[in-house]
Amino acid sequence: MIIPRRLRWLWLTLGVVFLDRATKAWIESRPEDYFPHPIVTHSVNLVYARNPGMAFSFLAGYSTSVVRVMLIAGALIIIGFIAWLFVTSRSAGALQAAGLALLLGGATGNVTDRILHGPVTDFLEVWLRFIPLRIFHPWPAFNVADSAVTVGAVLIVLEVLFGGQQHRSSIERR
Repeated sequence: MIIPRRLRWLWLTLGVVFLDRATKAWIESRPEDYFPHPIVTHSVNLVYARNPGMAFSFLAGYSTSVVRVMLIAGALIIIGFIAWLFVTSRSAGALQAAGLALLLGGATGNVTDRILHGPVTDFLEVWLRFIPLRIFHPWPAFNVADSAVTVGAVLIVLEVLFGGQQHRSSIERR
């Protein structure tokens, strides 16, 4: 059986899901007095945050069972769409395939958390520093799945912006 090249990126999806679940389990096993735990002083901390809403705690104040079901259903629809794109896309370059694999892994990691626990566990806190103004502001807490979604989206944008140019120039050379 010959596996299409783009499907070989599924190892990345599985790796993201495994790493996301493992890090969340480790964070959840720490005692409360462990947090916040500095990784890089005044820049990066381990925290324990439960996010019942979407990215950046959007809808967190509306944590009802109806919202939870809607978030799970929406995530499953998005996962299905990304999987469909991943399988059916014939002209996907490496950046697009990696991006879709990361999006799929990140979305799966967070929806798994939402199904198992309700809220999603976030644990990385990065402080933004505006030195001239002496302002320090924490970025909303995030996790491995959130990072994978962000990197995956950036890779897809790069493929759209620059990958098509390589494809067009190779056609023009023929």
